[in-house]
Amino acid sequence: MFVCVGNACRSQMAEAFARKYGSDVIEPVSGGLSPANEIPDVTRRVMREKNIELDTQFPKPVEITSPGNFAIVVNMSGFPLDFTGPVHRIDWAIKDPMGHSEEVHRKIRDEVENAVMRLILTLRQAKKEPGRAI
Repeated sequence: MFVCVGNACRSQMAEAFARKYGSDVIEPVSGGLSPANEIPDVTRRVMREKNIELDTQFPKPVEITSPGNFAIVVNMSGFPLDFTGPVHRIDWAIKDPMGHSEEVHRKIRDEVENAVMRLILTLRQAKKEPGRAI
């Protein structure tokens, strides 16, 4: 599960990249601590540049996605998360592009893509070597 504040930019990008590149090791979902009303057009545009459409994605609260049910929660919100259950928490310090230029959105998109790819590679390696820490 990918978490950010508004579930409108970073976590939506991460969910989409994980779905595109890592469906063999991850079932991506995302949520926000305080969900926005919609995904900004600029976020949709910069993802389209990577041939990814966000048409079926929408901001949703973390509670709906039950983060305690996931093995891994990636937190990009900048706030501490307190979930029950056997959750492996990963914090990514990726700035929120909300309200910034299209160029900033591209930069953040690329940071998110790189972080998701590293996570996918780690998960694939862990799948090959059971018991290996993430």
